[in-house]
Amino acid sequence: MSNFIVRKVGVLGAGVMGAQIAAHCINARVPVVLFDLPSQEGPKNGIAQRAVENLKKLNPAPLGDKDQASLIEVANYDDHLALLEDCDLIIEAIAERMDWKHALYQKVARHISPNAIFASNTSGLSINALSDGFDADLKARFCGVHFFNPPRYMHLVELIATTTTRPEVLDQLEAFLTTTLGKGVVRAKDTPNFIANRVGIFGMLAIIHEAQKFGLSCDVVDDLTGSKLGRAKSGTFRTADVVGLDTMAHVIKTMQDTLQDDPFFTVYQTPDILTKLVTAGTLGQKTGVGFYKKVGKDIQRLDFPTGNYVAGGGKADELVARILKEKDPAKRMKSLRESTNPQAQFLWAIFRDAFHYIAVHLDSIADSAVDVDFAMRWGFGWKLGPFETWQAAGWQQVANWVKEDIEAGKALSQAALPAWVFDGRAGVHREEGSYSSARNAYVPRSTLPVYQRQPFRAAVLGSTASDGTTAGSTVFEDESVRIWHQNDGVLILSLKTKLHVIGPNVIAGLARAIGEAEKNYQGLVLWNADAAEGGAFSAGADLQSMLPLFMSGGVKAIEPEVVKLQQAHQAMKYANVPIVAAVAGLALGGGCELLMHAAKRVAAIESYIGLVEVGVGLIPAGGGLKEAAVRAAADARGNDLLQFLKNYFMNAATAAVSKSALEARKMGYLGANDVIVFNPYELLHVAKIEARAMFESGYHPPLPALIPVAGRYAMATIMAQLVNMRDGGFISAHDFKLASMIAEIVSGGNVEPGSLVNEQWLLDLERKAFMELLTHPKTQERIMGMMQTGKPVRN
Repeated sequence: MSNFIVRKVGVLGAGVMGAQIAAHCINARVPVVLFDLPSQEGPKNGIAQRAVENLKKLNPAPLGDKDQASLIEVANYDDHLALLEDCDLIIEAIAERMDWKHALYQKVARHISPNAIFASNTSGLSINALSDGFDADLKARFCGVHFFNPPRYMHLVELIATTTTRPEVLDQLEAFLTTTLGKGVVRAKDTPNFIANRVGIFGMLAIIHEAQKFGLSCDVVDDLTGSKLGRAKSGTFRTADVVGLDTMAHVIKTMQDTLQDDPFFTVYQTPDILTKLVTAGTLGQKTGVGFYKKVGKDIQRLDFPTGNYVAGGGKADELVARILKEKDPAKRMKSLRESTNPQAQFLWAIFRDAFHYIAVHLDSIADSAVDVDFAMRWGFGWKLGPFETWQAAGWQQVANWVKEDIEAGKALSQAALPAWVFDGRAGVHREEGSYSSARNAYVPRSTLPVYQRQPFRAAVLGSTASDGTTAGSTVFEDESVRIWHQNDGVLILSLKTKLHVIGPNVIAGLARAIGEAEKNYQGLVLWNADAAEGGAFSAGADLQSMLPLFMSGGVKAIEPEVVKLQQAHQAMKYANVPIVAAVAGLALGGGCELLMHAAKRVAAIESYIGLVEVGVGLIPAGGGLKEAAVRAAADARGNDLLQFLKNYFMNAATAAVSKSALEARKMGYLGANDVIVFNPYELLHVAKIEARAMFESGYHPPLPALIPVAGRYAMATIMAQLVNMRDGGFISAHDFKLASMIAEIVSGGNVEPGSLVNEQWLLDLERKAFMELLTHPKTQERIMGMMQTGKPVRN
């Protein structure tokens, strides 16, 4: 397949979705031009320009670096359509009106280059109907590409072909979406609302119906249908508020208008309570009121019978909570079905409704069951998809229970389960692929070249494909680390501790991995098996593991462990083979120091990096401040060193954490030569490529060098500012002490400006300050508070 290089993207429509799609293209370093209608007042590009300015204010932030908003080129349909001729991909993202979209298409069609892909970001309109009026050539290059909101963070993109879309167009677009924009692509059939919204909105309607049947309030339902079920913690009604009740009503209306022959059509009626809320303009989070309303610090919930807002906070019954903690899925489902508790009956009912719906509709909405499961996992935040859940609970037994409920009139439709459900199968996923009812065959996963970049693709229940916890050949493994390889010359160190925190065993494992890599491998990659599934790189030091040492030997017993940590990080920095940190998720405190000492970093865009030790009343002592001083000196290149130190000092003193890998680069935790990847499933692949390339280029570690430091001049300047902040009540006395210590270390101590020190000098300053703080009552309060509540103590 020939290369499809996207030199520029055109986005038509600067609304919520269009502007954020444009922002994510900029995150990925893809030039983009954002179009909208000409403004009737002020600059003609005013509508698009205001949308770009608004991107800087949104939370969660659409831009990895808000300063890059200016890189989005703005345009209007009257003056700038010729700009489309330079675009290799054009995404239309205007309002969900077929007539408006067709009118826009007529205007832009002649400006679309002969090789460009044209796509509509519709959430449910027919892609074939949208292509009506195109000539044959443009029809062959047109498809649907449905991003989920917010586009930067939601992994799912649905790709929808027309009957005339060329297969290579879809393959090229899937590769771009997967690697460049970091998405999980599911191919959906051209049916109303496609897969995720079709199944997800049905599920929400079924939940509302069953909640009213069993008399459950929205807060109790959200507690039952959130993290306790392995779904998004916002549950059902809070999710609706976040999405927007008007948006939900629109998707429901699409189903009403286009699915009148559906056996579940009666479920598609807009609930009365939703109609009342939308009519009243209470649309959820965007208006501040929906199913929930914030009153002061309290969150009130809507009381369905009265329409009033009352105190919230309802939770699942203890009996039901215990059932949901049962680890055996079959026992859990059986207990829910057999319980007389209304909440348990409600949960069985919504499972039954979902299983019934996906079985009936599989052939019409998706090519195979895996598309349904990934659509719900990536689009709605489910840990397991609905088919996976059914299969895990015992396929045939659950099928018979669903059949019994249908025959008893308890289900939401009288439609019978398809015959294939009862053909003796154990489920829809197995080693050779996932079941397609349309083909009556098991369909393997896509083999597009882009997926060769994912050594461990998203797994589906029922497949025995190896994952990063067991794959390859193990060199060493204990309860804290696994050292392994895949016979390709690169050693891998994976942490196994909770949140991959760093304790004595991890430090020992790092030392062992470095020694093994130097003897027998081209490089070492630090990568964790859950990197693509939201796991942390490392949340920092394992404070819990230090308690026995403290209890038995006091503060002095901890100092040798600090020395070992510093030595391990120095060994990383000066290893004779390249060490690459493959970073995703949290990299805090000691985790940040770990990556700072690698020869190179490959970071997923969603990496949240920072030295946060002040939150527990400590200062970084694993070389983080030493590295700050080293990097500031390198940045300054003989200029005023203090100006380059300020950024590093403030980041550590305020426990600042990057909101993206792009921001981490601005903060100095990632360098200009470090690599940022957008699909976390590609993280290990890219990290290994980097390690091998460095080795093949004749890698040698840096030579130890003396570091010029700013000395007492910088200390005095920073201290003067800190005194003002303390005396003005902006920071506490203990915060003042912590910041003063950080200032002393990054400045190199009480020495003459421009003095040359070695790294050990700075490490000794770190360790001395760290040990002093361990004996301080205020620090001990912070440490205990964090260990007991997980939240920082301000004292």
